[in-house]
Amino acid sequence: MRAKITYFVTAAVLVVYFVLVGSRGVMLLKQGTALTVTFGVAVLILPVIGVWFLWMNTRFVNRANQLAAELEAEGGLPVDELVRTPGGRIDRDSADAVFAKRRAETEDSPGDWRCWFRLAVAYHDARDTPRARRAMQRAIALHDGRPVPN
Repeated sequence: MRAKITYFVTAAVLVVYFVLVGSRGVMLLKQGTALTVTFGVAVLILPVIGVWFLWMNTRFVNRANQLAAELEAEGGLPVDELVRTPGGRIDRDSADAVFAKRRAETEDSPGDWRCWFRLAVAYHDARDTPRARRAMQRAIALHDGRPVPN
């Protein structure tokens, strides 16, 4: 729940920022000189890119949450098997064992989105965000029957 609140607050702040930057871009365009129009267009590009990025990220999170809900309904959500130190850090040996188990599961069933979802969760738990995101993108694509990204 805390993550959702943080996400929505951050998104709201970004939207306010995009509106402020966009209004400055429009003001520059209204000046009408070659230099201010050029800067105005450049300034307006930033909110467009930001809105696109925010939209894509929100779609990704919503799709991942839908897969989690579907997997939970099936009783297939992964159990956190990682051993942690008293300070909360993940024990490297236990992480390696979990990753080996998840990778083997994924190699045995490369077309099963559930395996890729569980692998993504294992990467996320170990704070390996790039690999977690790629594995989740693959799970989403497999679930939706779309071509799988490499």
